[in-house]
Amino acid sequence: MTTSAAVPTGSEGAIPSDGAVTDRLVEANERYASAFTDPGMDARPVLHVAVVACMDARLDLHAALGLELGDCHTIRNAGGVVTDDVIRSLTISQRALGTRSIVLIHHTGCGLESLTEEFRHELEMEVGQRPAWAVESFRDVEQDVRQSMQRVRTSPFLLHTDDVRGFVFDVHTGLLREIDPA
Repeated sequence: MTTSAAVPTGSEGAIPSDGAVTDRLVEANERYASAFTDPGMDARPVLHVAVVACMDARLDLHAALGLELGDCHTIRNAGGVVTDDVIRSLTISQRALGTRSIVLIHHTGCGLESLTEEFRHELEMEVGQRPAWAVESFRDVEQDVRQSMQRVRTSPFLLHTDDVRGFVFDVHTGLLREIDPA
């Protein structure tokens, strides 16, 4: 399994804040591109599925779901929350690129469980401008998955809302637990 473990850990491997991380990523891309062959795919996912998940670095969605390049559209944000922008992406995914199924994945130990809307107020006090977006924090991950499923199922912009399923990924076991929408 390839992980960021290739980045040294400990004080000798501390990641500097001077752009060296981005330089490392660009160098990795150059190595990748030197062996890259165009797979000849278009943007339509082979499995006709879009996955909405949290941006948490512990979630390796392709490995966890047995997916290959080209199998799905992946939409990620803090919490895997179904926001207006997620609905926008799902609408394009369905209407322009042929997806029919939607999988929603939240996870245990999510950082949004420890935030509140007070975070927005703190930002406003710090920078002098209130963020236009909501934090979308939650206390109950299962209930938030249900809310996300409901937001997808009731969107007037989405064509296919009959195959929408929600899960909680356990960051300690790697297992998905399906959430009943009821």
